Amino acid sequence: MMQDLRGMAVELQMNTVMPESLFEELKRYVGFGADDEQALRMLHPVARPHFDRISEVFYQRILEHEAARKALVEGESMVGRLRHTLVAWMDKLLTGPWNQEYYEVRARIGRKHVDIALPQHYMFGAMNVLRQELNALIDTSFIADAGQLRNVRLALGKILDLELAIMLHTYREDLLSQQARSERLSTFGQLVGSIGHELRNPLGVIESSLYILRGRVAAGDERATKHVDRIAEQVGIANTIISDLLDMIRDKPLISEAVRLRDVVEAAALQLHLPLGLEPLAHLPAVRGDPSQLRQVFVNLLQNAQQAAGPIAAVTLDAQSAPAEVVVGISDNGPGVDPSVRTRLFEPLVTTRQKGIGLGLALVKRIVERHGGSVAYEPRGKGARFVVRLPRSEP
Repeated sequence: MMQDLRGMAVELQMNTVMPESLFEELKRYVGFGADDEQALRMLHPVARPHFDRISEVFYQRILEHEAARKALVEGESMVGRLRHTLVAWMDKLLTGPWNQEYYEVRARIGRKHVDIALPQHYMFGAMNVLRQELNALIDTSFIADAGQLRNVRLALGKILDLELAIMLHTYREDLLSQQARSERLSTFGQLVGSIGHELRNPLGVIESSLYILRGRVAAGDERATKHVDRIAEQVGIANTIISDLLDMIRDKPLISEAVRLRDVVEAAALQLHLPLGLEPLAHLPAVRGDPSQLRQVFVNLLQNAQQAAGPIAAVTLDAQSAPAEVVVGISDNGPGVDPSVRTRLFEPLVTTRQKGIGLGLALVKRIVERHGGSVAYEPRGKGARFVVRLPRSEP
């Protein structure tokens, strides 16, 4: 009987069909198979010596087109770095393996296009440049064997079509997600604006009453004094929450001045009584911005790292400067961020803490973006790392 049951279990397991991934479905749809993989690997040694030249042609075409050139956020200074990236991209295109990891890496490109607001018709034009250049190599290299030429051409067409499909799919997903987030923020802003101002009135009354009560509490009545202090403390917390909520929805004027991030981060660490090694920030160039609001960015990030790391807090900084930006990383040795909330980490009211209300990171994102920068979470082996990028101040 037991043998029969085991046999049935094994048979059931063998007959269970794993759901097809999107990438597998796309490969099946365009007919991309083992023969195409072999053909692309055959093309690789022929095309590899030309990758640098093709990358030059690719970005020269972009620089000649004014609207497409604007997508390069750092302008021509960015092209050198991107050319190396494109060479690596072509190398992977022709060598694979064309598996789920390949799909995930390629999907990031579509998401990046949403981040920089790149219209997708430019992507089709750019892909056509690669198609033309690689097809020209195929025509000259495989001219002696018409069958082989046809197979390699077909394989290249399929893989480039797969690349476009992956980028378009992730672009659409992220764009829809971004639009939904904007709609939620709009509704959130209207609600916060009305509730925040209404709550200010009763809190003002409580503060006035506390001021009067303090003068009437008998000297030496420690119990009464303790409760008055606790009420004042909670009123202060409520006021801070309301201020953060209102800061989320209004455009406070930015003071624009040259700011040393070392001074800003040092002030944030002192506010939190957090011992922190500031050496990585010592030689950073200045950024342009509002020192008060930038200090709030680092107060929120350092406080999150401090709370995540717990009593034995290990919070560290790293920094680097690029031609157009300054990068500061804040790391901790806590448990990291749950994968289920990573994609919504910077949305209001999203939090992983029991007593948090999820405004800190949303406010960080808003302030940094108003300064023309970006903030991102980077998972690590252990702990969390948040990276802030800010434009350098013009000399």
